[in-house]
Amino acid sequence: MWSVPESTTPRTDWPESSPPPWPAGVRATLWWHRSTAAARALGPDGATVPLTLAMMVDYLDSPVGPYREILASPVLRAPGRRIGVLPRMAVPFIAVDSEPSVHGGRVHWSLPKVTAEFDGDVHGDFEASSEAWRVTTSTRPRGPRLPVAGALGFAQPGDHGLVTASARLRGHFRYARVAVSAEGPTLGDWLTPGTHHGIVITDGRMTTGPAQLR
Repeated sequence: MWSVPESTTPRTDWPESSPPPWPAGVRATLWWHRSTAAARALGPDGATVPLTLAMMVDYLDSPVGPYREILASPVLRAPGRRIGVLPRMAVPFIAVDSEPSVHGGRVHWSLPKVTAEFDGDVHGDFEASSEAWRVTTSTRPRGPRLPVAGALGFAQPGDHGLVTASARLRGHFRYARVAVSAEGPTLGDWLTPGTHHGIVITDGRMTTGPAQLR
């Protein structure tokens, strides 16, 4: 499975999860910045958009219960015949504090989920960490609360093609400034430290659909 060292595990015996769709209530912070040379070197193959997108998510409810998550896409896959009309994430780093969610990510969507510890509030000061890596965010929302409706798609390299899926969201958001620090075998090279543009999802309902092979 395509991943960076921070999202690699030898373990395979995860508690089973139900198949998608996965509906969930969410709160989240998302941020983005121009991709570094290290991010571009990570791939994936094919045309890409040099933008790194990352997020901290608090799932208030889901088919596997409440859990928290960090994920990052070093670049975005460029729109095209196989990708669709919008860019999609390609996620080599994703961690959660739910073992059934690890199973769901790896089995249902080819997402290389591993377990991690989380502390704090995704809309304020927050930390995700393991023995090998650590990411902290300090988020300061600004401006009005506005409605949002849309989807985030991802396309993961698979053994027989691209594994694609979309998460559809409806809720509210605010603009935010997000101060980030990251350390680990690779994270410090492509998840750029500093203060970045971002948004907070103040409240939302999100449904992640089944994967398709392209």
